[in-house]
Amino acid sequence: MAVISTSSSFVFCLLAAAVLLAATPSPATAAPWDEKETHIRVYWHDQVTGNATVVTVAEAATTNTSSTRFGAVQVIDDALTLEPNKTVIGRAEGIYVSSNKETTSVTMAMNFVFMDGPFNGSSIAIFGQNRIELKVREMSVIGGSGVFRLARGYVQLRSYWLSPSTGDAIIQYDIFVRHYDH
Repeated sequence: MAVISTSSSFVFCLLAAAVLLAATPSPATAAPWDEKETHIRVYWHDQVTGNATVVTVAEAATTNTSSTRFGAVQVIDDALTLEPNKTVIGRAEGIYVSSNKETTSVTMAMNFVFMDGPFNGSSIAIFGQNRIELKVREMSVIGGSGVFRLARGYVQLRSYWLSPSTGDAIIQYDIFVRHYDH
């Protein structure tokens, strides 16, 4: 069995510390990422009829007898616009699940993928409960990509237009997102 001397241990620790210090970027060489907050308003177009952008992919045996459609799972690929009924600048891609037996509420997990404008190629990840009967709802921004890398924040939703007979809807999303400008 080899014996390590105290001086050898000291030299090893000194070398290890030097390697760690050399590998750690100094403030002068680190990437200058400044945190910023961005507010974006978009309109989310949920099209149930015609050229549908939302489809039910699963439901519980009791979903059709539930007043809240409890147990239904929908997949979405909804258009995003900067103004109601204007040019599409992105897509909301994800799922929502009717998750409450008592009220019309869905748990949503989706990405807002921007395909045009200043955020082209970037996305914002949103997750949370959407209690549809409330005038203003709120969900969380839990991440992002591109200019929204390391994003966090919140989203406020308001129903802009809803067709009770078809279920088609336009929802106003106000996104308040903190991210790093790099």
